[in-house]
Amino acid sequence: MRGLDRILELQDLDTAIDRLEHRREQLEAGEELSSLRKEMEEADARLGELRLASDAISSESTRLEHEIASMSDKLHAEEKRMYDGSIANAKELEALQHEIASLKERRSRVEDDLLEQMVRKEDLEARAAQAQTEAETARARVEEVGGDTVRELDQISTDLAAKRSERGSLVPAFDEELLELYDDLREQKHGVGAAAIVDGVCQACHEKLSAVELERLKRTEGVKRCEYCRRIVVLA
Repeated sequence: MRGLDRILELQDLDTAIDRLEHRREQLEAGEELSSLRKEMEEADARLGELRLASDAISSESTRLEHEIASMSDKLHAEEKRMYDGSIANAKELEALQHEIASLKERRSRVEDDLLEQMVRKEDLEARAAQAQTEAETARARVEEVGGDTVRELDQISTDLAAKRSERGSLVPAFDEELLELYDDLREQKHGVGAAAIVDGVCQACHEKLSAVELERLKRTEGVKRCEYCRRIVVLA
């Protein structure tokens, strides 16, 4: 039957065309780019949250610094009043000493709070720096893949046109009946209508044919079919 000797060549072309079309569908669906954009948005969101937290700590630290400065000024004034001789009353002096002690205690607590805020800010700034690096990397990857996608789609269009032209030139070499059988099998068998038999194994279904079956195929005139998957086979 005309074309049997070139059926695997046709199959190779159709397999290449199928792969190119599948890749084009993936790119046009934007699955890879969509995934990268999502990663970029998540990285930006993490960076934004860390910056907001850092700003909040900066505001709280400024408030605490002002509070410490205010208490220090008041403590300085009270200590000066205690030693300048303006207080002669023992009870008033005792109250002033109590107030000074209380101010020192409160200032110490606020200083501890400020130190804790500074430690938290240092940690947040380190995390924000890491998050910024991740966000910049993700953004660069989106821009890279976006450009790569356009270039790859252009290349796929060129390759598809070439493969289809090659297929169109090859099709007249086949009997119409053989081509119809091949196309039907491709539709039924996930795009593979013909395969080689190598070392007794069908390269489509990967089943090993018996010696008897191989001998029968050798003697068969016309189209040979795998006894397992029923695809058109060619003995290598």
